[in-house]
Amino acid sequence: MTMPPDHPTRDAGFGVYLHWPFCAAKCPYCDFNSHVRHAPVDEARFLAAFRAEIAHVAARTPGRRVTSVFLGGGTPSLMRPKTVAGLIEAVDGAWGIQADAEITLEANPSSVEAGRFAGYRLAGVNRVSLGVQAFDDASLKKLGRLHDAAEAFAAIRVAQTHFARTSFDLIYARPGQTPAAWRAELTEALARAAEHLSLYQLTIEPGTPFFGLAAAGKLVPPDEESARILYDVTQEVCAAAGLPAYEISNHARPGAESRHNLLYWRYGEYAGIGPGAHGRLVTAEGRIGTVTERAPEAWLARVEGAGHGIAETEMLSEADQGDEFLMMGLRLSEGIDPARYAALKGRPLDRTRLDALIADGLVARLASGRIAATPRGAPVLNALVAELAA
Repeated sequence: MTMPPDHPTRDAGFGVYLHWPFCAAKCPYCDFNSHVRHAPVDEARFLAAFRAEIAHVAARTPGRRVTSVFLGGGTPSLMRPKTVAGLIEAVDGAWGIQADAEITLEANPSSVEAGRFAGYRLAGVNRVSLGVQAFDDASLKKLGRLHDAAEAFAAIRVAQTHFARTSFDLIYARPGQTPAAWRAELTEALARAAEHLSLYQLTIEPGTPFFGLAAAGKLVPPDEESARILYDVTQEVCAAAGLPAYEISNHARPGAESRHNLLYWRYGEYAGIGPGAHGRLVTAEGRIGTVTERAPEAWLARVEGAGHGIAETEMLSEADQGDEFLMMGLRLSEGIDPARYAALKGRPLDRTRLDALIADGLVARLASGRIAATPRGAPVLNALVAELAA
């Protein structure tokens, strides 16, 4: 079954997300599906399981060509290059990877992991995203990172030597961070960023050590007004440097946007492979959401027993698809096509609600006919989505 020619996701591409769940240490702000294992991970056994799950999902999605691959985690740069090569080969064997596909690997900027970059390039990776998070040692220590600023600077240089396309992440709105300090740190980052930056406001997630510290009053993040000032500084400084926001937390030189992440935000089709991975697939029955078993060893046992680790499969209704499309697409500066929303949802956007948001300066109708959140509306995106989806 190939993608129906009139399906609303037909031109958004087909991506594969591979989740490597292991980390050297668990950061106190992180609520991702990441796990520390003090014994060596059996990479060969996990690779065999990844291959099996890839084959299972490929059997449900024939006729696709992969436009992007993203190895996330966890910390994929803890894998040996030959394991990464095996994953990429499995994806190519199952679907076929387009010659110009973007293949991204997330990496920590430690000297050990940077030493593997040449091997990852030979394995087929053509883009690296580094989890730098901060450029000063005191902040890195508070964030639970294992690298220091000097290692981060060195890793960025090494990555840019081996890969034409690189990105790195920073976290802002950290406790005590002032607009002047963030402006200086961001300016330093932009001097090193070749084409792409991901800049995330610190969020205090339930179940993390930071959540407990915040509840006890031992960690005080910036209030809403202060966080908004830091957000505005981010937009201003990045735009002036030629890396405007193309999505709420992502900035790039024109043409250097992350194609894999654009696929998510444009509500394309993607396979989620590995422990805790999410997927959105178009099958003969309709569009489905998949979620795999989160615990790495439980996922491994499930794959070895059943050929895949998918724990949940949800048939997405028209309402689900329209709401997801709205939630993802309004994150983008390019906004959404109202006609595509109507095709997914089964009804158009409510004209009265849309006109009211436009009148309030929170949403704009672009010359192309698309609608997008304005700079004033972007920080309250959840409220906009709730209003338009009602």
